[in-house]
Amino acid sequence: MLGSAISLLGDQFTLVALPWAVLQLTGDPLALGGVLALLGLPRALFMLLGGALVDRHSPRRVLMLSKHASTVLLGLLAALVLGGRLTLPTLYVLAAGIGLASAFSLPAASALLPQVVLRQQLAAANGLMMGLRQLSLFVGPLLAALLLALGAAAPASGPAAQGLGLAFALDALSYALSAWTLSRVVFLPAPPAPATAARQPVLAAVADGLRTCWRDRLLRLALAYWALGAVLVVGPVHIALPLLAASRPALGAAAYGQLLAVNGAGALLGMLLAVRRVRLGRLGVTILLADALIGALVMPLGLVQTLAQGALLMVPIGVLAGFVQVSVFTWLQQRVPPAMMGRTMAVFMAVVMGLPPLAAAASGALLRSLPLTSVCAGAGAGLLLLALLALLGSPLRQLADAPVPAAAPRED
Repeated sequence: MLGSAISLLGDQFTLVALPWAVLQLTGDPLALGGVLALLGLPRALFMLLGGALVDRHSPRRVLMLSKHASTVLLGLLAALVLGGRLTLPTLYVLAAGIGLASAFSLPAASALLPQVVLRQQLAAANGLMMGLRQLSLFVGPLLAALLLALGAAAPASGPAAQGLGLAFALDALSYALSAWTLSRVVFLPAPPAPATAARQPVLAAVADGLRTCWRDRLLRLALAYWALGAVLVVGPVHIALPLLAASRPALGAAAYGQLLAVNGAGALLGMLLAVRRVRLGRLGVTILLADALIGALVMPLGLVQTLAQGALLMVPIGVLAGFVQVSVFTWLQQRVPPAMMGRTMAVFMAVVMGLPPLAAAASGALLRSLPLTSVCAGAGAGLLLLALLALLGSPLRQLADAPVPAAAPRED
């Protein structure tokens, strides 16, 4: 938990600093989209391979190697920024490397918890880890915004402020510290692996994971829906928020971090609602209605002029997104066979985390010829329409929770 909290907090510094570094270097939305695409493309391409390696080898070993790689890449990025030697081509290469490391770390981290706690403790442990993540989404951007605001007042060498270099350095340090905490974790005795699993080639294991997702009709439809939602809204919002903050006189780097922070605070509340199984009918209906509301709230995002206006939209978006995220993750855990968990979660994460940066690149190209208001309105309207169509005429309405186990009778 300590290592996860440190790493998640460090990631928020890069989440805020990376778009700002691109905008300081170029001011070009297409360049920003390109960096985000290179961050996500290796993740999308190699996530399935990462999931297969995790199922075949030790999640701990895969996660440790990815943490070391991220430490080196972010440390180099920090050195280049602080030395005033950062160029856009170099940033492209480093972003691709960071994305490649995450393609292995994400499935490894998701498969690690069952090797640390007993099966009956998994629900509570998952709740704690998700709570930490949402808390980091609130605290991290606030600290990053403060660091960027202080760094902007300091003399900068080159196109990037000193605060940017310190933000990347802190993220590199967080990976080094989390690697040390991982080395101290005591793991449960591992059950013997089936002989067929040990002999199965990695690419064959990847193919098995894809076949599992394809043969489950409801899972196949759900993944397609989430892929479209990620392309329509998540990717465009990734590029719209930093551009919005950079183009409004009343906003700026600090306001960008604060908008991410209040969005994270809303997501924490949404996660709590999901844990308490707040529903409007079936789970599928509730998720689709939440997505429709997110689309409606994204539509006016490009009109925001002040921090207060942005917060009024980002808080409810965070609540709804946090609710959907935890509900979907739990539904997947309940539906997928344990032997396929690493590969299936890799497919899911490739969809929801690999596609948005590619959509952000496309949005960056659109923003060269279209105003920000049009892109936000189109993205929100697209998700709203998609959710309403799914609600009216698709089996996704039938997504249901697993039954809650009955409480044991009291002996007294």
